Amino acid sequence: MEDPLQFQGKHVVVTGCASGMGAETARILGELGASVTGLDVRAVDAGFDAFHEVDLRVKASIDAAVAVIDGPVDSIFSVAGLPGPPFSDLDTVLVNFVGARHLIESLVPRMPHGSSAVCVASNAGLGWQQEISDLLPVVSTAGFDEAKAWCEANPDLISSGYVPSKKLTNAWVAWRAATLLDVGIRLNCTNPGPTDTAMMPAFEAFAGKDVIDAFVGPSKRRSTAEEQAWPLVFLNSPRSSYVAGEALHTDAGFLGAMVTGQLG
Repeated sequence: MEDPLQFQGKHVVVTGCASGMGAETARILGELGASVTGLDVRAVDAGFDAFHEVDLRVKASIDAAVAVIDGPVDSIFSVAGLPGPPFSDLDTVLVNFVGARHLIESLVPRMPHGSSAVCVASNAGLGWQQEISDLLPVVSTAGFDEAKAWCEANPDLISSGYVPSKKLTNAWVAWRAATLLDVGIRLNCTNPGPTDTAMMPAFEAFAGKDVIDAFVGPSKRRSTAEEQAWPLVFLNSPRSSYVAGEALHTDAGFLGAMVTGQLG
């Protein structure tokens, strides 16, 4: 079968393309024949069809990048993220959720019927369903400025930054997916387990290596960036045309083992 994932000739946008999961995702998509527009906070020369610097903490920076992205956009891969400390709680939530959401929503008018978007959340966001009443007020804010103002007014609800940002991502995907389907756009996310990327030292410094390793689960090893990139590519592929509003747990069985009491 030629072109089984059907990315040949498609235009895709990848945030966080300079390293880790984003870089692997962009590489795979290029090899599959897609035209790749890379976005990152730092300049990188990696053979993208187009590249634009963007700071997801700043609405004007996002708007400037959106203005120069050629359409149509067939798929968005929202991979960029901050690990929490040493970054502030607000900066972490702005990059991981508020800015990521604003970028996707800003590109929606250029996305044709049958297009898709996928966000990287984390298994650190597990349990978001039990907090939905706290999450929906910010998930349903009208845009970047309103969401940022909400975060600034509720510092206790974004405390630690990383965990609430990933819970917000899961909640937004579940909430927004239904209405995006009205215009033919699928929205999903993944919840990776611990992955060896450039952010891992920051996670270990903040939470401790033992805590990070506790989320490894039955596999007894950390994921590679490439192992997280392929599920993103799969979810945004037209082959996943009936998958929307889902959170794919790319955690090598951690969630299942936890729910069934198999973790020591």
